[in-house]
Amino acid sequence: MDSLELDLLAPRDGRQSPAALLVARGTRRLLRRLRFASVTELPLPSGRRADIVALAKDGTIHIVEIKSSLADFRADQKWPDYRAHCDKLYFAIHEATPTEIMPPDAGLILADAYGAEIFREAPVHRLAPATRRTMLMRFACAAAHRLHDLSDPEVVSFGPLG
Repeated sequence: MDSLELDLLAPRDGRQSPAALLVARGTRRLLRRLRFASVTELPLPSGRRADIVALAKDGTIHIVEIKSSLADFRADQKWPDYRAHCDKLYFAIHEATPTEIMPPDAGLILADAYGAEIFREAPVHRLAPATRRTMLMRFACAAAHRLHDLSDPEVVSFGPLG
């Protein structure tokens, strides 16, 4: 995979490891196969940033937190905050990461660069209508701006939005 392909997987901020980008790629392929649209690195109303937010045609929202290694999981304990912004919360890991360390109260996806499978379904916790609307607007704006950035790369020099 060349650097252009990696750059298109997530906004370029340098925080994603190559391993995390490959897990994201496989996970997004799964989500697309399941008929979800997805965006990466979506800022949430809480100030956190979700690795992947997936949107179904019926407005259902899933958040997928990518963990590229055991050390990555142990170093990052902010994931419970994501539940307030989705109907289902998943972790996506590479098959070499031990599944038994992942929290049992979240779904689990096993992924590599080429695809993914749901190992354990996530429990449903339906969003409040106002939160759903906020998330839908964030999703739509992020997707629209990223498409604009691709078709007019010079526009990013105008600075960040809002």
